[in-house]
Amino acid sequence: MKLKSTEPPSIESISAVSLATHDMARAVRFYQMLGFTVRHGGANASFTSMNAGSSIVNLIARPTNQRWSWWGRVIFYVSDVDAMYRRVVENGLRPDTSPCDAKWGERFFHITDPDRHELSIAAPLPDVG
Repeated sequence: MKLKSTEPPSIESISAVSLATHDMARAVRFYQMLGFTVRHGGANASFTSMNAGSSIVNLIARPTNQRWSWWGRVIFYVSDVDAMYRRVVENGLRPDTSPCDAKWGERFFHITDPDRHELSIAAPLPDVG
């Protein structure tokens, strides 16, 4: 695949890893026991973010009868989400979602790699008070 010549936004870090769980309360207890702290959600939530040093571990509740058809997601922080989205589209790739602002304070879009690994391209939203 030949990439267009425009300079890409820089990949800055892996922000978070998201993991599916059948039992949010049990998963939250486990990670808290290891020293993680809840930054969003909690034992009764369907989505929980926990501090992992300068990164995040996200837990996403899935029904107990659902087998793992989804392994999780790696989240990459970039310097400009919208510029990265434009680059992806201009190079013939098809993102799963368009950029949007999330209630937990990030702008992001999702794309699946050729091996079916889900990636989130994100950046923190400015603090608006």
